[in-house]
Amino acid sequence: MSFDAHPRSSLIVALDFDSLSSALKFAKQVADLVGLFKIGSQLFTAAGPQAVREIAALGPGIFLDLKFHDIPNTVAGAILSCVALPGVQLVNVHALGGRAMLHAAAQAISAAQAMGADRPRLLAVTILTSMDQKAIREVGIGGASKTRVVKLAQLAKQAGVDGVVASVQEARAIRKACGREFLIVTPGVRLKEKAAAHDDDQARTATPTEAMRAGADFLVVGRPILAAADPRAATQAIVDEIAATK
Repeated sequence: MSFDAHPRSSLIVALDFDSLSSALKFAKQVADLVGLFKIGSQLFTAAGPQAVREIAALGPGIFLDLKFHDIPNTVAGAILSCVALPGVQLVNVHALGGRAMLHAAAQAISAAQAMGADRPRLLAVTILTSMDQKAIREVGIGGASKTRVVKLAQLAKQAGVDGVVASVQEARAIRKACGREFLIVTPGVRLKEKAAAHDDDQARTATPTEAMRAGADFLVVGRPILAAADPRAATQAIVDEIAATK
């Protein structure tokens, strides 16, 4: 997986649409300004692998954000199917699936590389950025969220995973615990004036500057671009903000 030095390579735009036609129409507006497009469960459920094929044809790479969490053999098979699709550069699983599941996913990525495919990077989702401390306690996870996230990141690294999806609040601690080569992908990125919006379902948010300075390698941005009156201008503003931190 290789990235150019341009700041756009750190920007992942989330295509949170319920149809492929809508996603394509939007993606074509900003394809030359972004590093990757994220295809999550909403679009993938609506359009399936064809969404990956058609979005990948626009040029940017694909972050296939399906967050697999199942028995090891099932997850390994799903990962093999994902990496066989064109343009997939990032794919993820849930760290809470445990060491055996994480290791099976990592082995599946390695098997794809051995078959001659360009190797995507495997990420583990630590704790969803929509969850605050109360929500984390409600599902039986004790202790401070940062401590739990770092432990999950370390477990993922030990299992052969390339990086994690985590909020900016944990990024510095993950970087310290897991090293410079371990990828950190930060969702919940908001423009400064929107970072504290009360109608946001993300509990742990950050501005692009905050995320990059905390050590994130990639920023996932959805609504600040999708809902913008001028999506190209909003995208360029974020790329410029990324550039100012490098």
